[in-house]
Amino acid sequence: MNKFPKNFLWGASTSAYQVEGCITEGGKVPSTMDLYGDKPNYPKGITGFKEASEHYKNWKIDVEMMAKMGLKSYRFSISWPRIIKNSKGEINPEGIKFYNNLIDELLKNKIEPVVTMFHFDIPLFVMEDGGVHGENFVKHFELYAEVLLKNFGSKINYWLTINELNVLVMMAAGFEVLEKQDFTNQLKVLHNLNLAQAKAIIKCKEICPKAKIGPAPNISTVYANTCKPEDYTAKLNIDMIRNWVYLDAVCKGTYSKVFLNFVKSMGIKFEVSKEELETLSKGKPDFIAFNYYSTMTAQMPTDEALKENTEKFDQQKGLVLPGFGMATKNPNLQKTQFGWEIDPVGFRNTLREVYDRYSLPMMITENGIGAKDILTEDGKIHDDYRIEYYQKHIEQMGLAIQDGVEMIGYMPWSAIDLVSTHEGISKRYGFIYVNRDEFDLKDMKRIEKDSYYWYKELIKTNGENI
Repeated sequence: MNKFPKNFLWGASTSAYQVEGCITEGGKVPSTMDLYGDKPNYPKGITGFKEASEHYKNWKIDVEMMAKMGLKSYRFSISWPRIIKNSKGEINPEGIKFYNNLIDELLKNKIEPVVTMFHFDIPLFVMEDGGVHGENFVKHFELYAEVLLKNFGSKINYWLTINELNVLVMMAAGFEVLEKQDFTNQLKVLHNLNLAQAKAIIKCKEICPKAKIGPAPNISTVYANTCKPEDYTAKLNIDMIRNWVYLDAVCKGTYSKVFLNFVKSMGIKFEVSKEELETLSKGKPDFIAFNYYSTMTAQMPTDEALKENTEKFDQQKGLVLPGFGMATKNPNLQKTQFGWEIDPVGFRNTLREVYDRYSLPMMITENGIGAKDILTEDGKIHDDYRIEYYQKHIEQMGLAIQDGVEMIGYMPWSAIDLVSTHEGISKRYGFIYVNRDEFDLKDMKRIEKDSYYWYKELIKTNGENI
């Protein structure tokens, strides 16, 4: 029995700032991500995003290779600073033309464009006008969303609002949203992003009533570290602050009382007006997209655990909130070369949890393994570890579908090699190898990895051979 629907959108993903490069070409204005490689606190020996994979120049070749792989969909983001030039909302016609050409080429090759409105690259003019936590952010985003919908809406069936809204809040300083981690301002970021997302959904339903739109957070099941009741409380706490606050806001149109009481207990004012609640309640999604890499394991922090904790905080690990909950290592799971735990069964668990909670169809917009792929002398990339990773995760997704979970598609990270936000080009995710190193651009040649051919065969059989 085939586990996957006949119209299942097998695909792959990228984001504009990590793949396009050419940051001063085509009328693009500066963004927060353009400055990464020049920041004094940026990791040494790691490239920024100035050249990335030069998809801006090579998009036609890239789409041709995606078509030959048999992709049914391609999830990519539109670069806000490539579309809007300044705080007055002046449109960049070169940016409109670039994405129209890309979308038309995808459609010509029968690849469904799945478009992310915003994936971390904030225009500097927005930051100069108060930033994401400022009072003008929602207006800026609403205008931008309207431009996208009016210029590309007739061609797009699936829109994603904001990539990993929860990560932008939790790691606000790491993504240049705030100068430093500050919970009061992080709450302002949270609320503004939620309002902006709701406004975009409302605009989509007005301008493109036939299209479907949804959020794209980073979601993962949270396990309790032990059967101690306190650790289960920590699990519930981390679950709320990592997953449900963000999805509750968009799917239920409100913030949970537990979350509001938690904020109040910290002595922070977090006031939501009646008008804002009405906006959230009107901006309901048609589906949920989410990125999944691993699960998280939580325990109630103790003095000893806090002393022993050496885990660096990122999207998948190292979260510590004294008196509330902390992430800890799971000894039952293997890790990638870059320290992220691998949990295919957790993928099934996460799919079921999200579906049980919100009863909306879902698509996966990121899932994958970053590794230091090696180009052999005969021009091959043998990435058996990536094939094994996908095989196990797709198998668990199939089981989730058998459980009753409604799935639209699967777009893993990433279609081609791109620059990882904090680990450069050396942390490769793609089905397609891009021939460049951190600072040696070489010839940027595209080369199919072993996983490319494996995925091509899987798509051809609609997952029957998994």
